[in-house]
Amino acid sequence: MAEKFDPNQAQNLVEIEKQFAVKAVEHAQTYWNLLEKIHPRDLKLTQYDDEIFEQATRDFPEFAAPHTSLIKLDEEWMKSKDGKARWRAFINAYEGKIKEYNFGSLIRTDATKEYSETNTIFVTRIQFYAIEITRNRLGLNDAAHEIAKEDARKEREKAEKKKEGKKKSSAS
Repeated sequence: MAEKFDPNQAQNLVEIEKQFAVKAVEHAQTYWNLLEKIHPRDLKLTQYDDEIFEQATRDFPEFAAPHTSLIKLDEEWMKSKDGKARWRAFINAYEGKIKEYNFGSLIRTDATKEYSETNTIFVTRIQFYAIEITRNRLGLNDAAHEIAKEDARKEREKAEKKKEGKKKSSAS
């Protein structure tokens, strides 16, 4: 019979870490695509959006107007003793309720900018939901919505030019 698995004693296997990273990147790409297609105020991320929004704004008064803590996340505060304790209580409230609530997700530290290496941190899925649902409801992702739409427009134009170039070269 196999020994009971103890995650605190497990070694990090490179392949498992890569799989988690791929999943987090795919989640971020999916969310960015949603921001392009759906106005953030109309975006529903879970069946518990209302509850998550209410609890996040209640548990984190720093999210209140002028919303600077939501527009630009303070990773140092999130990792502080106080930040960890408050987030842990919030996160644990969704165990068994939100699928993959504690999986890793990438989030933009600055809501006015797109995902990039310098504008991304790793959080749990429920932290991602809490922050992004709140940003969406308060209109703080409106700029990101416009950036995502513009990025998509540029990609379409680029694809059309490439397609036209292939037609011209095959017609020659």
